[in-house]
Amino acid sequence: MDNENLFEFAAFDELESEHIAAPRYSYWKSVWRTFFRSKFTVAVSILMIALVAFALIQPLNSGYSPTIAPNINNPDLKFLKPSAAHPFGTDNIGNEVFDAVWAGARNSIIVSFVCTGINMLVGVLVGAIWGFSKKMDKWMIEVYNVVANVPFLLMAMILSYVLGAGMRSLIITMTCTNWIYVAYFIRTQVMIIRDREYNLASKCLGTGTWTIITKNVLPYLVSVIMTYISREIPSIISYEVFLSYLGLGLGTTNASLGRMISMYTSYMQGYPHLFWIPVSVVAIISISLYIVGQKLADATDPRTHM
Repeated sequence: MDNENLFEFAAFDELESEHIAAPRYSYWKSVWRTFFRSKFTVAVSILMIALVAFALIQPLNSGYSPTIAPNINNPDLKFLKPSAAHPFGTDNIGNEVFDAVWAGARNSIIVSFVCTGINMLVGVLVGAIWGFSKKMDKWMIEVYNVVANVPFLLMAMILSYVLGAGMRSLIITMTCTNWIYVAYFIRTQVMIIRDREYNLASKCLGTGTWTIITKNVLPYLVSVIMTYISREIPSIISYEVFLSYLGLGLGTTNASLGRMISMYTSYMQGYPHLFWIPVSVVAIISISLYIVGQKLADATDPRTHM
């Protein structure tokens, strides 16, 4: 075989030098791949979705109302222990504890998700601008110092007394000042990365502040924001339960786990399940939401995508 058949000439392509041999990277695909990599995370996520879905759907079919006691005159249906017919037993007026617990859980979940959504939306936007604007920082820091020096729980109790009980009043109470804590946290994070080289280069090229915030700053804070959300949702559930336990919060016309716990405390000796069942439901929902939020926050950190 001659030399001409042993070799062949390679075509010259100027664009070949620009070809990147590394695999194509997709941020959100990497997020979900990292999130579902752990079997424990998948199991907790399924548990959380099942609990939240059941809490939102079951009360719509149960017809439970805290102001109606259909079995109050039937002593045979009072203080029944958990069984197949009565999964969580019955209470002092003959109501199904199972229906009452999930109706209260539904209200707690709705309040926590709505309040967290409002707090994060307002807080992230205000905090991002706050971190960039030195003029805004001068007076916003004073507002924050005044609000931060008043205990949030005390302020929430005062607002609950002023506005009265109810879901709308509770949402206003949990959002009217809580967003400023989110804004201050985001402001601190923005100040850390606002003066990095690529942001300074964007300013020199005439890029607007809002574009820098939305394109250069906030995408780097996705994992930080998810971490905050993972703490915010269980925290608001705890505040709602505590305020309802004190007789505030959702009031007597709305089902509430906190009010159930307060009512059933006196039955701890003879019927401890009335107290521990709503406490356990609150704990399981809060812990599962926190774990899933933390795992999602870890997955949104690009450093975990290796």
